Amino acid sequence: MFGRSGKKGNYAYIVARVKAKKAGLMNDDAYSKMLMMSLPEISRFISESGYQKEITELTGKYSGVDLIEHATYTNMARLYRSILESSEGDLKEMIVSDLERWDIWNLKVILRGRSFGLGADDIREDLVPAGVLDLEHLDKLISMDSDDDILAAYQKQTEVTIPAAVLSKYKEEKNLAVIEDCLDKIYYEKLLLSIDPSSRPKRLFQDFIRNEIDITNLETILKLKKENVPADVILTYVIPGGKLIDKKLATQLANAESVSAMNGDLSQLEFYEDIKDALDDSKPLREIVAALEKYHMAQASTFSHLYPLSVIPVIDFMIHKENEVNNIRIIARGLESGLDREIIKGLLVV
Repeated sequence: MFGRSGKKGNYAYIVARVKAKKAGLMNDDAYSKMLMMSLPEISRFISESGYQKEITELTGKYSGVDLIEHATYTNMARLYRSILESSEGDLKEMIVSDLERWDIWNLKVILRGRSFGLGADDIREDLVPAGVLDLEHLDKLISMDSDDDILAAYQKQTEVTIPAAVLSKYKEEKNLAVIEDCLDKIYYEKLLLSIDPSSRPKRLFQDFIRNEIDITNLETILKLKKENVPADVILTYVIPGGKLIDKKLATQLANAESVSAMNGDLSQLEFYEDIKDALDDSKPLREIVAALEKYHMAQASTFSHLYPLSVIPVIDFMIHKENEVNNIRIIARGLESGLDREIIKGLLVV
């Protein structure tokens, strides 16, 4: 139970909390009910399902889809930070490393917002302070005069070092993908290093993260293939550290003539059975992504039951909570856009 800090985490307390929270998450029946509601009815429904504080706070500022989106993200951010602040020792170290993905998300939002000429208030509305950096720290980044200042301050706040060559390339090309790709790779490198694989539960967690890297890489390859990006360019975005998709397999997938042509190479992966029906050139990418997300959630739940006093039940809950938020947003956005209810239902991950 000891991690790199040498201090044992308060596993029993935190796991008991997240298990109680997970039991209260929405199920398929709740989503089916929401699909038959209007946006105001959905707001009332989620208010009665754990989002009351946020709906009440934000009703005067937002309405419709905007109210639903801000309430769900605010609720999720508060919940994650509460778990983080209540955890101790090596458990906290691993949760911190996992939640840094939201710090990266927020940095991307700030840099993108500035590139589109958005003001501070507009950028702030899209932030999700669910990571280590709270709103006060994020506000400091927004107030910076230049992207160089923002990146320098971010590195200091998070103890992340972006290579000078990457910063130079970004400054020259003004291509946000350069920074985003680098941060994603640094994130997973730090997350894997935060896990001391000296015990069976932590080795399993390490494998879980490496499997997540495989899923992320496959989604990236599929997306870029759909956009007809050259194979050599695709490979520059592949994140090292995956469990099954090594450099050789990634190269084969990137060079495949079509998504259907990847079937042979993908058949060796443990999650192939979960996605094979969606591996068809005639089907939209979202079906494959949804299949991968369902597999990822199922795997988290399985590992959580195997090792109940570990970090895995915490990660399992956070994955399911984020999925609940995404599903609510998909329903709200879909209904507002006039999408057929069956199409919206097909987009949900349940």
